[in-house]
Amino acid sequence: MTDLRDAAMSSKAWPFEEARRLLKRYEKAPPEKGYVLFETGYGPSGLPHIGTFGEVLRTTMIRRAFEVISDIPTRLICFSDDVDGMRKVPGNVPNREALAEHLQKPLTSVPDPFGTHESFGHHNNAMLRRFLDTFGFEYEFYSATEFYKSGRFDEVLKRAVERYDDVMKVMLKSLREERQQTYSIFLPIHPETGRVMYVPMKEVNARDHTITFDDEDGREWVLPVTGGNVKLQWKPDFGARWAALDVDFEMYGKDHSTNTPIYDRICEILGGRKPEHFTYELFLDENGQKISKSTGNGISIDEWLTYASTESLSYFMYLKPKTAKRMHFDVIPKAVDEYHQQLRAYAGQDAAARVNNPVFHIHGADVPESNMVVSFAMLLNLASVAHAEDKEALWGFIRRYAPEASPETHPDLDDAAGFAIRYYNDFVKPHRQFRRADEKEAAAMADLAARLRAYDGEVEDEALQTMVFAVGKEHGFEPLRDWFKALYEVCLGASQGPRFGGFIALYGVTETADLIDAALKGQLAS
Repeated sequence: MTDLRDAAMSSKAWPFEEARRLLKRYEKAPPEKGYVLFETGYGPSGLPHIGTFGEVLRTTMIRRAFEVISDIPTRLICFSDDVDGMRKVPGNVPNREALAEHLQKPLTSVPDPFGTHESFGHHNNAMLRRFLDTFGFEYEFYSATEFYKSGRFDEVLKRAVERYDDVMKVMLKSLREERQQTYSIFLPIHPETGRVMYVPMKEVNARDHTITFDDEDGREWVLPVTGGNVKLQWKPDFGARWAALDVDFEMYGKDHSTNTPIYDRICEILGGRKPEHFTYELFLDENGQKISKSTGNGISIDEWLTYASTESLSYFMYLKPKTAKRMHFDVIPKAVDEYHQQLRAYAGQDAAARVNNPVFHIHGADVPESNMVVSFAMLLNLASVAHAEDKEALWGFIRRYAPEASPETHPDLDDAAGFAIRYYNDFVKPHRQFRRADEKEAAAMADLAARLRAYDGEVEDEALQTMVFAVGKEHGFEPLRDWFKALYEVCLGASQGPRFGGFIALYGVTETADLIDAALKGQLAS
């Protein structure tokens, strides 16, 4: 553990860099509350999306890194702002018409369009927890509805009344003049309609901690700010929540970054200490647009898990969090194979290298071994040429290539074979485009097929790759990547592919010769 901690203190991996920054927060004395508190926030206005998962995962990675370098206990809270009023009906839910009459009500007061939970907010909270539990996160779930109604927020809300002018001064600087005229940090919940009211305050009374306002019909109301009668606007809510819970760390997307000084200052006005922050770049869909939980664009957690393991998604989330990443189905194969490459490397690394390896931050100290003796990319190509409809068809080739492997002894390879079949049928097969070989390519491919039929050496990746390499060189391909590109396009229907020697070893020497012959006869090209 000492070697690991020493390595972690100098690691350039971003979770350790953030953990060391957080540790400095308590270099003089440990936290009075007895632990370091990490928080992630969630707005349940739509179904949970992959960015929410990424936020919890990355926070967990920093929490794990902190636990390596410090003995201070930690907690992680996932906080749902489910008192937020439903501003519009999400486009990706059933029974949309029935929701329209509940606009502006807190999400936990909106009926569940799916008919499975107490409210729409409860449904989305349950979805979030199910997603997070799938990945084994250790967290405590907090509902804003319970937080406001239970009284846990009351002291900070009273302080917000007492220091109303100071908080408003911070907020008004960030607003346009027109908005300044009607803005208040407090949003009352109408006692009759249950709607969240965006109305100016007639009075904010610090003596009895009440607010006075007129509703849309001109009726005057006086409400206490405590007990769930009032919620805070979302920007003040950030800072107030930090103050109420004594949050030490929270990360959020780049779209929040300009508000950080506002959140921090409100936290301080309300008697708290501003937490440490980490701002990550946003996820983009296939068109370069920001992924949105309300529109449901981009790839979802369930969709990713249809085609690959949870660990591959965690690996993708680890990479370069401060760089915007396009997140679509075509990133999955690369993420799977790179994850297993890092697993294989980890086994032989020392402590200094391990703390910089992504798999350490995915698994903590309990990093498994990889038994992916065939890459995901290779499985996709195998599915293509074998016209495989189920993973058992792929296992026929895998067993010949790696006799020691079986679904029982290599469960992640077995899972990957099933994922590959699905991915191939949904994303590769519909877009394959075989072409005919030109005269030079046809001569080289015929030569390669003949050499394969005459081959009596070891069926081994490197030996077969050397043969393919030699054929391309002898037939004048310069650069040689043009030769491999021709093999992929003519024989596999794609412009990119695996190391061809490895493909031959897996698919079979004679079978590959037959495949080349079929391609040269035009039997593959449409």
